[in-house]
Amino acid sequence: MPEGLTGTGLTIGVVRARWNPDIVSRLVDGVTRGLAVLKVTHTTEVEVPGCFEIPLAAKYLAESGQVDAIVCLGAVIRGQTTHYELVAGECGRGVQDVQLATGVPVLFGVLTVENDAQALARTEGPGGHNVGEEAAHGAVEMARLAQRYAPFRT
Repeated sequence: MPEGLTGTGLTIGVVRARWNPDIVSRLVDGVTRGLAVLKVTHTTEVEVPGCFEIPLAAKYLAESGQVDAIVCLGAVIRGQTTHYELVAGECGRGVQDVQLATGVPVLFGVLTVENDAQALARTEGPGGHNVGEEAAHGAVEMARLAQRYAPFRT
């Protein structure tokens, strides 16, 4: 995280999937910690059924003009079918498409892991590795970058 980075005055959107709720809640906790450290006090949270629906919700938030950046949270855990590849790939592609189409930074805090143990390792509590916390920091950094180089958005 860059020195001096602050989220004061920013509004960060959070899109979270209901699927794998225990893991996603740990990601949300990480986002909350990460935003608090950067003094972000305004958030908008949207919940969707699963990771496949995340990009559309992110698009709605981005186009609303109410957020400076968005953090997308979910967990796709490999199973015994190819469903994993489809959901993970389309979620990632969709999130990237949203940010490129709208100019609103959209951070990918969606875990794509082989098993629960890997998901837990990426959603640790304070002081540990938490992808949600990292995504929160990235959202603030990218929102500031957008403000600096894409002033038409403000």
